[in-house]
Amino acid sequence: MEFINSNKLIQSVSGEHAWFGSNYNMNIYRGCNHGCIYCDSRSSCYQIHEFDKVKAKKDAPLKIEKELSTKRKKGVISLGGMNDPYNPFEKEIEYTRQALISINKHSFGAFVITKSNLVTRDIDIFKEIKTHSVCNVAITITTSDDRLQSRIERNVTSTSDRFKAIKELRDNDIFAGILMMPILPFINDTKENIRGIVEQAKAANANYIYPSFGVTLRDNQREHFFGKIGEKLTKQYMNEYEEKYMCVSPKAKELKIYFTQLCEDNGILYKMKDIIRESTHSISNKQLKLEF
Repeated sequence: MEFINSNKLIQSVSGEHAWFGSNYNMNIYRGCNHGCIYCDSRSSCYQIHEFDKVKAKKDAPLKIEKELSTKRKKGVISLGGMNDPYNPFEKEIEYTRQALISINKHSFGAFVITKSNLVTRDIDIFKEIKTHSVCNVAITITTSDDRLQSRIERNVTSTSDRFKAIKELRDNDIFAGILMMPILPFINDTKENIRGIVEQAKAANANYIYPSFGVTLRDNQREHFFGKIGEKLTKQYMNEYEEKYMCVSPKAKELKIYFTQLCEDNGILYKMKDIIRESTHSISNKQLKLEF
């Protein structure tokens, strides 16, 4: 890992970019060494050179503290939109943890996206944040099968350990759920996979599962993906999608109906508006406990 210079680390977001009710984006690292074969952040439009090499933004905790101290408008800060805030180097340098401490200190909320069970290390800070703001942790899970996961997400916490992390978060009353994306055409777009994820989410007491039944492919991301899935699958993709950016599973409609019914049956949220509403309610519930 190396350190790189950066100026502003927190950007305002709105509209379609305001995922899960977030008001700001924060990216402490550049690049990722998880080795996921489908990662959109590898696309050339993001201009991340040597994508597989993690680079930390120099003096990020100090800069974040300064930026937050001068912001008048409070809101929810999203971490992990472009890279994982809990990459292996985070365990040692703790940039994400220090950022969360500042987020709590200045009464902002946090929405964290990760594939790492290292996120459970910061439960103590999440508990503090949720007393005054939204605190929402989303763990990406694309397959219920550890063997398949190890092939498409090669250097990252296993699916089983990610479900354990969700359960630990929920056991500590942290609002937490799953990003079930991407669902890759011809690879993990099966009812068996969807059912496996929902059943394990239920067992872990996950608040929600937010899905996407397809994958985006463009320029060098597409080339990298095709280089990993082999000639036979590449031909299937080219026959089905040609040069399309959004590659929706041919089974998407059927899978969405099946997924929706499973979530309804198991009391798991899956609509964005409902997830945002309940994440907000989780603050009020905590405050009531403190007041009474």
